[in-house]
Amino acid sequence: MRMETVKSDRQRPEWVPEGVAEGFTTHVMDGIEGGHDGLPGMPPPSRVPARIIKRRQLSLDEYISGVLSGDRTILSRAITLVESNAPAHMADAQQMVQELLPYTGRSIRVGITGVPGAGKSTLIEALGNFLCDHGHKTAVLAVDPSSTLTRGSILGDKTRMEKLSSRADAFIRPSPSGGVLGGVARKSRETMLVCEAAGYDVILVETVGVGQSEVTVRSMVDFFLLVLIAGAGDELQGIKKGIMELCDTVLINKADGDNRLRAQAARMEFVRILHYLQPATEGWNTQALACSSTTGEGIPQLWEVIQDFVTCTRSSGMFQQRRTLQSMEWVGSMVEEYLRTSFYNHPSIKKALPGIKRGVMSGQYSPTKAADLLVREYENGQKAMTENEP
Repeated sequence: MRMETVKSDRQRPEWVPEGVAEGFTTHVMDGIEGGHDGLPGMPPPSRVPARIIKRRQLSLDEYISGVLSGDRTILSRAITLVESNAPAHMADAQQMVQELLPYTGRSIRVGITGVPGAGKSTLIEALGNFLCDHGHKTAVLAVDPSSTLTRGSILGDKTRMEKLSSRADAFIRPSPSGGVLGGVARKSRETMLVCEAAGYDVILVETVGVGQSEVTVRSMVDFFLLVLIAGAGDELQGIKKGIMELCDTVLINKADGDNRLRAQAARMEFVRILHYLQPATEGWNTQALACSSTTGEGIPQLWEVIQDFVTCTRSSGMFQQRRTLQSMEWVGSMVEEYLRTSFYNHPSIKKALPGIKRGVMSGQYSPTKAADLLVREYENGQKAMTENEP
């Protein structure tokens, strides 16, 4: 059957705030529509455009009260507000986060990373269901990789966590990485705070995979878990020593069936390896566990290790010390982001950048020379703007 592309203007989903900027994290791309070949009894495809439902704009007080009351719909809209890059939305989002700040910090923040195919999403669903069964409210912040070409993301974590996503005490928020290095959405920290204010006492942050994102997630969470699998060749292949030193526990997943013995052997191998590595958290010995996300075996032991970690670090003062250092790193990253945005949005840079890019591509400028030219353009532009001020 012939398929034809529907050429239409990009439409904003009804849950996106009004006046959103072009750089907003999420948008809906044009799709495809099935055609027909004039077969008997087949009506032509409908060309009636979908009706766009416009939601009432919430006030700041409504956002705050809705989040504090645990309203999942308002929580979703509050996170969407946080993700917006529109100046007006950013101001409202910052005010909202500031008002919610006294109600945050009461959760256990767990970062989960691992090699592709290690079963991170399946593990999160198993752990999340276990936590909900034992009276916890669990929020999952799952960061999806964005295409470097279309900037689009599948955002399919809810489909992979079908049971968990249907539970009243669980909240899953898939977020596109937007192509940012490391795959961690820029607003993940604010999203985490909003979820804490909504009463979620366990926050699970899933990363895209092994790479630079681990450093960023490590700076956001209390406990960092590295998920691996056995029987896939050299157990250390593709795993950098630096990533091993970031984690508080190594978990060998898929320890069931014919793979059980291999998983246990891999766990013992990592026990020996971790003995020679410096622990990621002072006063805590990094452990190696094995579990099966499918059968649930080993999930209670994993949660017990996380609780032991929290008890140990709180008694030693490392828990609060780490969070204080993370807050200062957060300040630094926000300043760096502001300076980067200010630099590339400066009129002088926008004017000079295309020509300098052509110079680099043609070999006229070395990268170092190009960077120097851009910095000089920025400094001269700033100086000119200062001199023209009344």
